[in-house]
Amino acid sequence: MRVLNSAELEVDLFCKGIRIDPSCTLDLDGRFFSRTRAGLGSGLELVIPSRHKEIWVNVPVEEDFAGTSPYRLLKIGDGYVIADDRQLGLEYGVRIPPQPKWYTMTTSRGTPMSKVGVLQGTYLGIYVSNSCLYWYTEPSQGCKFCTTGLNVGVNEVAEKLVEDVVETALAAKEEDGVTFVHFNSGYQAGRGLDRCAPYVKAVKEKVGALVGVQVIPSRDFWKYDWLMDLGADHFSFCYEFQNPEVFARLCPGKAATVGQKAFFDAMEYCAKKMGKGRNSGEIIAGVEPVEETLKAIDTITSMGCFPTVCIFRPVIGAEMEHHPPPPFEEMVEVMRCMYEACRRNGIPIGMTPNIEVSLIVNPDDAKVLAPPGLGKFWYETKLKAVKRLAAPYFAWKMRPRPVRESAERYSKAPAAGQA
Repeated sequence: MRVLNSAELEVDLFCKGIRIDPSCTLDLDGRFFSRTRAGLGSGLELVIPSRHKEIWVNVPVEEDFAGTSPYRLLKIGDGYVIADDRQLGLEYGVRIPPQPKWYTMTTSRGTPMSKVGVLQGTYLGIYVSNSCLYWYTEPSQGCKFCTTGLNVGVNEVAEKLVEDVVETALAAKEEDGVTFVHFNSGYQAGRGLDRCAPYVKAVKEKVGALVGVQVIPSRDFWKYDWLMDLGADHFSFCYEFQNPEVFARLCPGKAATVGQKAFFDAMEYCAKKMGKGRNSGEIIAGVEPVEETLKAIDTITSMGCFPTVCIFRPVIGAEMEHHPPPPFEEMVEVMRCMYEACRRNGIPIGMTPNIEVSLIVNPDDAKVLAPPGLGKFWYETKLKAVKRLAAPYFAWKMRPRPVRESAERYSKAPAAGQA
């Protein structure tokens, strides 16, 4: 076995998971395993050191395939290493981030903060509203890889009070330096953006942070304008699969209620309104043919958005629980192409301060997978310059400030029957 670079190790951990050695004391040293939202963050949070940045990974531990992983997490002294049992003595030093103190705190209304939001990497993820309505149809129209219906209302509070969200976000910002709060929701019969509106406004006014929103796309594009006026900085469009037949088969609810084209239309609209790198398209790699995943990356980047590519994880309780994870070699190629597509299309990546997502291979994680060359050199040089110039802008964006727009109804919304 050769020594893997940081991004290759990240990819292989997603594909193979990890076994926990008895020497580990994760209950004292790390974050608890958080089975919330769709279930993707249900593994071990760890950090891989790298020459250009720290890489955050949420590594599968409890899924069946992780039990046969060649990787073992060991505690040696006060630190942790990953041992690769395929070669004697091959180890990688890693850092285990401690559990935030606010995970054990409650809001002033007595709600456990860990049931309001969860850190996934360095950002705060919050699922708003009740569980995805696709879970309540007969037969179920839920996405075959998702466990939202098993987690919301069980491992996390179903209906989050705005006040609880504000207190949790303030605690996360104060203790962990959180700069990005991400709101998402399952299908809410066309009211996903409406349900997010009060939270976006409250975080902007009372916390001061960058805010992202991910819901089922709306055909009422004025609602995106409304959320922008309330302070939304980012929209992500989670369409999962590029191949229409795979999309329809594995996301039956999305196919029946909005259709795949709705994701493309809304993504294109927001990208044109907000500019390059302000929105993302989210897809799953390792289920449909690699060629389709590469096509998805090209589609997303051609619109001026960045791709968030999740390596398929067969989470416990999902219909696809026993579907095998993808091979390492294919996923390395996908992530290399992801970085190259961002470079070709001039997508700014890695700009925002302290946003590291542990559920995916971030586009800037993957730069070590791309071969050196003049194009890469100039792209990276430009990114560094833009990041320095953008620092005051982000500092301004992350200050609490009043929002004039109402979270109840957009003042410029079309009259009934004109939407």
